[in-house]
Amino acid sequence: MTTDFERRLMRVIDQVHDHPAEDLNLDRLARVAALSPYHFHRVFRGITGETLAHMVRRVRMERAATWLTFGTLPIAEIAQAVGYPNVASFTRVFGEMYGLPPGAYRERGTHRPQLLNLRQGEKHMTRPVEIRTEPARRLAGILHRGPYQELTLAINQLFGTLAARNLMDQNQGMACVFHDDPHAVQSPELRSHCGVIVNAEFPVEAPLEELNLPGGRYAVMLHKGPYSGLSEAYDELFSVWLPSSGQEPGEVPLFETYLNSAQDTPPDELETEIHLKLKD
Repeated sequence: MTTDFERRLMRVIDQVHDHPAEDLNLDRLARVAALSPYHFHRVFRGITGETLAHMVRRVRMERAATWLTFGTLPIAEIAQAVGYPNVASFTRVFGEMYGLPPGAYRERGTHRPQLLNLRQGEKHMTRPVEIRTEPARRLAGILHRGPYQELTLAINQLFGTLAARNLMDQNQGMACVFHDDPHAVQSPELRSHCGVIVNAEFPVEAPLEELNLPGGRYAVMLHKGPYSGLSEAYDELFSVWLPSSGQEPGEVPLFETYLNSAQDTPPDELETEIHLKLKD
Protein backbone atom coordinates (compact mmCIF):
# COMPACT_ATOMS: atom_id res chain seq x y z
CA MET A 1 0.00 0.00 0.00
CA THR A 2 1.37 3.41 -0.98
CA THR A 3 1.62 5.69 2.05
CA ASP A 4 1.29 9.45 2.17
CA PHE A 5 4.97 9.82 3.06
CA GLU A 6 5.93 7.56 0.16
CA ARG A 7 4.06 9.84 -2.24
CA ARG A 8 5.78 12.88 -0.78
CA LEU A 9 9.16 11.18 -1.12
CA MET A 10 8.52 10.31 -4.78
CA ARG A 11 7.59 13.93 -5.54
CA VAL A 12 10.93 15.09 -4.15
CA ILE A 13 12.93 12.47 -6.05
CA ASP A 14 11.09 13.36 -9.28
CA GLN A 15 11.80 17.06 -8.71
CA VAL A 16 15.54 16.45 -8.29
CA HIS A 17 15.72 14.06 -11.24
CA ASP A 18 13.77 16.33 -13.61
CA HIS A 19 15.37 19.64 -12.59
CA PRO A 20 19.00 18.90 -11.59
CA ALA A 21 20.26 22.36 -12.59
CA GLU A 22 17.90 24.21 -10.26
CA ASP A 23 18.58 25.38 -6.71
CA LEU A 24 17.51 22.25 -4.84
CA ASN A 25 17.79 23.58 -1.31
CA LEU A 26 16.06 22.23 1.77
CA ASP A 27 13.30 24.87 1.83
CA ARG A 28 12.36 24.29 -1.78
CA LEU A 29 12.26 20.51 -1.55
CA ALA A 30 10.32 20.71 1.70
CA ARG A 31 7.66 22.70 -0.16
CA VAL A 32 7.55 19.97 -2.80
CA ALA A 33 6.96 17.45 -0.01
CA ALA A 34 4.44 19.77 1.69
CA LEU A 35 6.28 19.46 4.99
CA SER A 36 8.01 22.02 7.16
CA PRO A 37 11.78 22.24 6.47
CA TYR A 38 12.42 21.55 10.15
CA HIS A 39 10.89 18.07 9.99
CA PHE A 40 11.26 17.25 6.30
CA HIS A 41 14.94 16.41 6.46
CA ARG A 42 14.45 14.09 9.44
CA VAL A 43 11.56 12.31 7.68
CA PHE A 44 13.52 12.00 4.43
CA ARG A 45 16.61 10.59 6.11
CA GLY A 46 14.51 8.32 8.31
CA ILE A 47 12.81 6.72 5.29
CA THR A 48 15.71 6.60 2.84
CA GLY A 49 18.74 6.26 5.10
CA GLU A 50 20.60 9.10 3.38
CA THR A 51 20.68 12.85 3.86
CA LEU A 52 18.88 15.13 1.43
CA ALA A 53 22.17 16.71 0.34
CA HIS A 54 23.63 13.30 -0.48
CA MET A 55 20.54 12.33 -2.49
CA VAL A 56 20.68 15.55 -4.52
CA ARG A 57 24.38 15.09 -5.21
CA ARG A 58 23.90 11.42 -6.09
CA VAL A 59 21.04 12.08 -8.54
CA ARG A 60 22.93 14.94 -10.18
CA MET A 61 26.03 12.80 -10.67
CA GLU A 62 23.90 9.90 -11.93
CA ARG A 63 22.40 12.18 -14.61
CA ALA A 64 25.88 13.44 -15.49
CA ALA A 65 27.28 9.90 -15.74
CA THR A 66 24.46 8.88 -18.06
CA TRP A 67 25.07 11.85 -20.36
CA LEU A 68 28.81 11.24 -20.34
CA THR A 69 28.37 7.60 -21.33
CA PHE A 70 25.56 7.86 -23.84
CA GLY A 71 25.79 11.44 -25.14
CA THR A 72 28.17 13.89 -26.74
CA LEU A 73 27.62 17.07 -24.72
CA PRO A 74 30.86 18.76 -23.63
CA ILE A 75 31.76 18.22 -19.99
CA ALA A 76 31.31 21.93 -19.20
CA GLU A 77 27.72 21.82 -20.50
CA ILE A 78 26.97 18.66 -18.53
CA ALA A 79 28.31 20.35 -15.40
CA GLN A 80 25.98 23.32 -15.99
CA ALA A 81 23.04 20.99 -16.66
CA VAL A 82 23.40 19.32 -13.26
CA GLY A 83 23.80 22.50 -11.26
CA TYR A 84 27.60 22.98 -11.27
CA PRO A 85 28.61 26.19 -13.11
CA ASN A 86 32.17 25.56 -11.90
CA VAL A 87 33.70 22.65 -13.85
CA ALA A 88 36.39 22.12 -11.23
CA SER A 89 33.75 21.60 -8.50
CA PHE A 90 31.82 19.25 -10.76
CA THR A 91 34.95 17.24 -11.53
CA ARG A 92 35.82 16.92 -7.84
CA VAL A 93 32.34 15.75 -6.80
CA PHE A 94 32.03 13.38 -9.76
CA GLY A 95 35.42 11.86 -8.99
CA GLU A 96 34.50 11.34 -5.35
CA MET A 97 31.38 9.42 -6.35
CA TYR A 98 32.60 7.41 -9.35
CA GLY A 99 36.33 7.12 -8.71
CA LEU A 100 37.23 8.70 -12.06
CA PRO A 101 37.19 12.25 -13.46
CA PRO A 102 34.41 12.90 -16.01
CA GLY A 103 36.70 12.64 -19.05
CA ALA A 104 38.10 9.28 -18.02
CA TYR A 105 34.62 8.01 -17.17
CA ARG A 106 33.45 8.95 -20.66
CA GLU A 107 36.39 7.17 -22.23
CA ARG A 108 35.71 4.01 -20.26
CA GLY A 109 32.20 3.92 -21.68
CA THR A 110 30.64 1.79 -18.95
CA HIS A 111 27.93 3.31 -16.78
CA ARG A 112 27.59 2.24 -13.14
CA PRO A 113 24.34 3.64 -11.68
CA GLN A 114 24.29 5.23 -8.24
CA LEU A 115 20.97 4.10 -6.79
CA LEU A 116 18.94 5.19 -3.81
CA ASN A 117 20.58 3.76 -0.71
CA LEU A 118 17.44 2.63 1.07
CA ARG A 119 17.77 1.16 4.53
CA GLN A 120 18.04 -2.60 4.41
CA GLY A 121 15.91 -5.01 6.40
CA GLU A 122 12.61 -4.69 8.19
CA LYS A 123 12.44 -1.99 10.85
CA HIS A 124 10.64 -2.44 14.15
CA MET A 125 9.55 -0.20 16.98
CA THR A 126 11.43 -0.83 20.22
CA ARG A 127 10.18 2.21 22.16
CA PRO A 128 6.56 3.09 22.99
CA VAL A 129 4.91 6.14 21.42
CA GLU A 130 1.58 7.58 22.46
CA ILE A 131 -0.39 10.52 21.13
CA ARG A 132 -1.23 12.89 23.96
CA THR A 133 -2.79 16.29 24.39
CA GLU A 134 -0.06 18.28 26.09
CA PRO A 135 -0.36 21.61 27.92
CA ALA A 136 1.43 24.75 26.78
CA ARG A 137 4.78 25.16 28.50
CA ARG A 138 6.76 28.28 29.42
CA LEU A 139 10.50 27.73 29.69
CA ALA A 140 13.35 29.75 31.13
CA GLY A 141 16.36 28.51 29.21
CA ILE A 142 19.99 29.00 28.25
CA LEU A 143 20.96 29.01 24.56
CA HIS A 144 23.57 26.46 23.48
CA ARG A 145 25.36 26.55 20.12
CA GLY A 146 27.26 23.46 19.08
CA PRO A 147 26.89 19.66 19.21
CA TYR A 148 23.88 18.44 21.12
CA GLN A 149 26.12 16.03 23.03
CA GLU A 150 27.88 19.01 24.63
CA LEU A 151 25.02 20.57 26.58
CA THR A 152 26.78 20.36 29.94
CA LEU A 153 27.92 24.00 29.93
CA ALA A 154 24.41 25.31 29.23
CA ILE A 155 22.94 23.05 31.92
CA ASN A 156 25.51 24.22 34.49
CA GLN A 157 24.86 27.86 33.54
CA LEU A 158 21.12 27.27 33.85
CA PHE A 159 21.17 25.77 37.33
CA GLY A 160 23.96 28.08 38.48
CA THR A 161 21.78 31.06 37.56
CA LEU A 162 18.73 29.59 39.30
CA ALA A 163 20.73 28.84 42.46
CA ALA A 164 22.29 32.31 42.55
CA ARG A 165 18.82 33.89 42.29
CA ASN A 166 17.27 31.53 44.84
CA LEU A 167 14.83 30.24 42.21
CA MET A 168 15.60 26.52 42.27
CA ASP A 169 12.39 25.58 44.03
CA GLN A 170 10.25 27.41 41.45
CA ASN A 171 11.06 25.17 38.48
CA GLN A 172 8.61 22.45 37.44
CA GLY A 173 11.05 20.16 35.66
CA MET A 174 13.71 20.37 32.99
CA ALA A 175 13.25 20.43 29.21
CA CYS A 176 15.63 20.83 26.27
CA VAL A 177 14.47 22.24 22.92
CA PHE A 178 16.33 21.29 19.72
CA HIS A 179 15.96 23.83 16.92
CA ASP A 180 17.99 22.12 14.17
CA ASP A 181 18.42 18.69 12.59
CA PRO A 182 22.00 17.51 13.29
CA HIS A 183 22.04 15.72 9.92
CA ALA A 184 21.23 18.94 8.04
CA VAL A 185 23.13 21.58 10.03
CA GLN A 186 26.86 21.62 10.77
CA SER A 187 27.65 20.77 14.41
CA PRO A 188 29.06 24.21 15.37
CA GLU A 189 25.82 25.87 14.14
CA LEU A 190 23.33 23.64 15.96
CA ARG A 191 21.01 25.58 18.29
CA SER A 192 19.31 24.28 21.40
CA HIS A 193 17.94 25.58 24.68
CA CYS A 194 18.24 23.86 28.03
CA GLY A 195 15.59 25.18 30.34
CA VAL A 196 13.22 24.65 33.21
CA ILE A 197 9.44 24.73 33.02
CA VAL A 198 8.12 27.75 34.93
CA ASN A 199 4.85 29.51 35.63
CA ALA A 200 3.71 32.85 34.23
CA GLU A 201 5.10 34.82 37.21
CA PHE A 202 8.62 33.44 37.04
CA PRO A 203 11.13 36.27 36.32
CA VAL A 204 13.05 35.49 33.10
CA GLU A 205 16.07 37.78 32.89
CA ALA A 206 19.39 37.48 31.05
CA PRO A 207 21.18 35.17 30.61
CA LEU A 208 17.89 33.25 30.77
CA GLU A 209 15.66 33.39 27.69
CA GLU A 210 11.92 32.77 27.56
CA LEU A 211 10.57 30.03 25.29
CA ASN A 212 6.90 29.21 24.86
CA LEU A 213 6.00 25.72 23.64
CA PRO A 214 2.43 25.42 22.37
CA GLY A 215 0.00 22.91 23.75
CA GLY A 216 -1.92 20.45 21.60
CA ARG A 217 -1.48 17.00 20.12
CA TYR A 218 1.98 15.48 20.47
CA ALA A 219 3.54 12.13 19.70
CA VAL A 220 5.50 11.31 22.84
CA MET A 221 8.17 8.61 22.69
CA LEU A 222 9.57 7.17 25.92
CA HIS A 223 13.29 6.36 25.80
CA LYS A 224 14.63 4.29 28.68
CA GLY A 225 18.37 4.17 29.12
CA PRO A 226 21.47 6.34 28.73
CA TYR A 227 21.19 9.67 26.99
CA SER A 228 23.72 8.36 24.44
CA GLY A 229 20.91 6.24 22.98
CA LEU A 230 18.67 9.19 22.19
CA SER A 231 19.94 9.56 18.62
CA GLU A 232 18.70 6.03 17.91
CA ALA A 233 15.36 6.93 19.47
CA TYR A 234 14.96 9.92 17.14
CA ASP A 235 15.86 7.74 14.18
CA GLU A 236 13.21 5.21 15.17
CA LEU A 237 10.60 7.92 15.64
CA PHE A 238 11.12 9.31 12.13
CA SER A 239 12.00 6.13 10.21
CA VAL A 240 9.46 3.73 11.71
CA TRP A 241 6.70 5.39 13.70
CA LEU A 242 5.92 8.57 11.76
CA PRO A 243 5.72 7.11 8.22
CA SER A 244 3.23 4.46 9.36
CA SER A 245 1.29 6.62 11.82
CA GLY A 246 -0.96 8.55 9.43
CA GLN A 247 0.09 11.68 11.30
CA GLU A 248 1.82 14.83 10.04
CA PRO A 249 4.35 16.78 12.13
CA GLY A 250 3.64 20.37 13.08
CA GLU A 251 6.07 23.25 12.71
CA VAL A 252 7.33 23.19 16.29
CA PRO A 253 10.84 22.18 17.38
CA LEU A 254 11.29 18.82 19.04
CA PHE A 255 11.87 18.89 22.76
CA GLU A 256 12.71 16.46 25.53
CA THR A 257 11.49 16.25 29.09
CA TYR A 258 13.20 14.18 31.77
CA LEU A 259 11.26 11.96 34.16
CA ASN A 260 14.24 11.43 36.45
CA SER A 261 17.74 12.80 36.93
CA ALA A 262 21.19 11.54 36.01
CA GLN A 263 22.33 12.86 39.38
CA ASP A 264 20.67 10.04 41.30
CA THR A 265 19.55 7.49 38.68
CA PRO A 266 21.63 4.70 37.08
CA PRO A 267 22.08 5.25 33.32
CA ASP A 268 19.99 2.19 32.38
CA GLU A 269 17.06 3.52 34.41
CA LEU A 270 16.96 7.06 32.97
CA GLU A 271 13.66 7.97 31.35
CA THR A 272 13.39 10.65 28.67
CA GLU A 273 10.29 11.69 26.74
CA ILE A 274 10.72 13.02 23.18
CA HIS A 275 7.88 15.33 22.11
CA LEU A 276 6.91 15.71 18.44
CA LYS A 277 4.14 18.22 17.78
CA LEU A 278 1.44 16.92 15.43
CA LYS A 279 -0.88 18.89 13.21
CA ASP A 280 -4.39 19.07 14.64
